[in-house]
Amino acid sequence: MLAFLLIVGLSFFAMAGSLSSMVGDYLFTQQIRADRTGLEMLAVKISDDVYQGDVDALRSQLSLASGEMGGRIMLLDENGKVQLDTFGEMNGERLQYPEITNILAKGMTTDYGVHELETGHQLDSNNLLFTRRGNASWVGYCSAGVVHSSRIIGVLLLVSPVQEMMQNLYQLQDRMVLIFIVIAAAALLCALIFARLITKPVGGLMRGIQRMSKGDFSARVTSKNSGEFKQLAQAFNSMSEKLETLDQSRNQFVSNASHELKTPLATMKIMLESLIYQPDMDKELRAEFMNDINSEIDRLSNVVSDLLTLVQMDSKNVKLTRENLSIAALIKENAHRLQPIADQKQQQIALTLSDPCDIYADRSKLNQVIYNLMENAVKYTQAGGQIRVSLVRQGREAVFTVTDNGPGIPKENLPHVFDRFYRVDKARSREKGGTGLGLSIVHQLVLLHGGAIRVESEEGKGASFIVELPLHQG
Repeated sequence: MLAFLLIVGLSFFAMAGSLSSMVGDYLFTQQIRADRTGLEMLAVKISDDVYQGDVDALRSQLSLASGEMGGRIMLLDENGKVQLDTFGEMNGERLQYPEITNILAKGMTTDYGVHELETGHQLDSNNLLFTRRGNASWVGYCSAGVVHSSRIIGVLLLVSPVQEMMQNLYQLQDRMVLIFIVIAAAALLCALIFARLITKPVGGLMRGIQRMSKGDFSARVTSKNSGEFKQLAQAFNSMSEKLETLDQSRNQFVSNASHELKTPLATMKIMLESLIYQPDMDKELRAEFMNDINSEIDRLSNVVSDLLTLVQMDSKNVKLTRENLSIAALIKENAHRLQPIADQKQQQIALTLSDPCDIYADRSKLNQVIYNLMENAVKYTQAGGQIRVSLVRQGREAVFTVTDNGPGIPKENLPHVFDRFYRVDKARSREKGGTGLGLSIVHQLVLLHGGAIRVESEEGKGASFIVELPLHQG
């Protein structure tokens, strides 16, 4: 703030000095032009009288010219001594004003200067702001050489009052000082308002950042400003919201993963304790317990394997081994694999493949996508249900759709279908051996291939999973 005011002040003083100098030069020029013209003509007119020493004629002419020019006229000889003074006060005195010595010593024809009457100090017209001295009286000295036969034989000095001109300059200075005070006050007020407008949103943003640095991702900032500050606040809020969502997802994931791992471990512990503390347990029951333990181990292994797959995809370490293949062929293979399971449930798998949809993709990972979606449809559709699988080409994309007429997915669950460990019906999903990670893996694998997946469903009317994959040959 101080630096800003200092810059404004220095700029103003530079401008004021320049303006004062310009106005002063203009006023001096007008004064000089008026005095010099008359004095030069008088010097030429009295040249012969000075040479001849005609005092009466000189006195008469000087008195007449003094009245016409509105000032005091003195005639000095070659040594700078006053010979005639229209005021009759300084006859015989030697004067050493610069305007006189410049004529006699330097050979100038005319000169002009402004002096303080009491002290004789000459005014510096280039530094008018700093030459004001209280109620000082100022006079102008205009000198002209009296030349005869190309030789300076005397000097005419016109002393004219310039107090009015100096007062005008002082008034100009006073006005500029007043203008400076007004400008400085306005600049200070604007600077305070501007600083407030800047620091308030920045301060709010800093407080939000400090809250985030302490782990509070719910921090939000508000900005009533427009432009960059509003965009900055919106960007911060968007980042904060994403971090909060990510933090909640991480916590939920850890909680779900812990639960998924803890449940089979607790089940196995109970069974193992039963085997340990009941050594005389029936062989058939013992065999059943051992089979259940084996199933729980398989379930644990599947959860861990799916978790490792997701970790690899999150760390971007999964590499696709692409090759040219037909999506239609993969669908037929998986339909053939799942047909025995569908037959057990008296389900029908209907294929509608309008195009082979040749694609350059990773066979095993794309096969995993197709199998998981078709297996889920068979697994969660009631006995006697129907699973329809279609494949069409739309422009440069293959659209693969798996539709069932099962129980469907409630509307409130649709946004979370691809979340990790999310189950629409948790108890039923566990009974069927699901880990809650299958659709998350499918989603990631589709994204790795540059595609998109979505789900459409209405409770009680089945569900449709639609996969869109870009078609390009290797």
